[in-house]
Amino acid sequence: MDSSMLIRRREKLVKQLNDDDIVIVFAASEPIYPHFFLQNNNFLYLTGLEIPNAVLILSKEKEKNICMLFIERGIPEREVWEGKKLTVEEAKQKSGIEKISYIDEFDRISSLALLNKTKCFVNGIQTSLNSSLNKQQNFIKQVRDRFPKLLFDDISEIILPLRTIKEKWEIKQLQKAIDITGNAIHSIIKSAKAGIMEYELEALLIYEARKNGVKHMAFKPIIASGKNAATLHYEKNNSKIGKNDLVLLDVGASCNNYSADISRTFPVSGKFTKRQKAVYEEVLNVQKQIIKMIKPEVGLKDLNKKTIELISDALVRLKLIKDKKDYKKYYMHNVSHHLGMDAHDIGKRDSILEAGNIITIEPGIYIPEEKIGVRIEDDILVTKDGYKNLSENIPKEIKELEK
Repeated sequence: MDSSMLIRRREKLVKQLNDDDIVIVFAASEPIYPHFFLQNNNFLYLTGLEIPNAVLILSKEKEKNICMLFIERGIPEREVWEGKKLTVEEAKQKSGIEKISYIDEFDRISSLALLNKTKCFVNGIQTSLNSSLNKQQNFIKQVRDRFPKLLFDDISEIILPLRTIKEKWEIKQLQKAIDITGNAIHSIIKSAKAGIMEYELEALLIYEARKNGVKHMAFKPIIASGKNAATLHYEKNNSKIGKNDLVLLDVGASCNNYSADISRTFPVSGKFTKRQKAVYEEVLNVQKQIIKMIKPEVGLKDLNKKTIELISDALVRLKLIKDKKDYKKYYMHNVSHHLGMDAHDIGKRDSILEAGNIITIEPGIYIPEEKIGVRIEDDILVTKDGYKNLSENIPKEIKELEK
């Protein structure tokens, strides 16, 4: 990430603040083995730094932007074992932030920064009631004892307008993630055969992604064969693939934390049965019609409404339902969500599309009693005149898949 781009992002965020607002963004913690480090996306978006345990503070005073970064202090005796920490100069160069202190100074400096503030935006404070408090929530708990009148809110409210409109650099990262995912899908379709385990295809997916420079996947891959494909969030990937099974892939590589999210469904035998083909054609037809609707000022609700209408008609033709109101028996999810640094990126379900949004289009039909599940998903960039399908090179036509 170019530091000038990061500076612009922070300036846009601070521009939304009042003088009595403050933003505190925590980096991810150092993971415990065997997990790998994965940076908090809001921290990465604003700093470009892949370091644990850091904190960013943003505010403004009389139109002057305040930006402070706190990083871990390098201790030579520990660096021998753990490796070098990022230096102040390196952090300045990468992030474009001039005022950098060490994390052991955070409590003292943040107390002063909070003195005259009435609202504090923090990342990652929305978790379930039955989970342990994270470090952000512990920070809030500690601060409330000293500043009882200070209000807290999640950073999503002010960072959403920035992250939902993608810059050219971000689109490049997403395109790379999509292309790598597409190559892996191609390898899976070529290699799949009856009798192998779903996790063997998952291993091939991860191998192909890593081989092409991707450190991690955007989410846990779904490799679902036969009746498993009718379970929307099937993640076990531990079944043997039958000779006449369809295999549903819902997978995505992550490039610089930008996530692809692609679904393809193919026959492991190399040829669709008559019934499988009929279901697949209906889903593909729905997807193509919904994609054609995409342009600025169209709402996600509009896309969902039309999808339900088309899917209902398809289910009647497939003799699965008689009353269109019964569509939910075979189609249960929304057709679209925002895509970006998270596979299900920040962005409201009822948002109105703008140029620069990237969304998924993913209709499906799921028939557990017939051991058939079909979902086809592409990643679409909204342009000023319409749309661009970023995953159009990943095969989805019946002839392509059978070939």
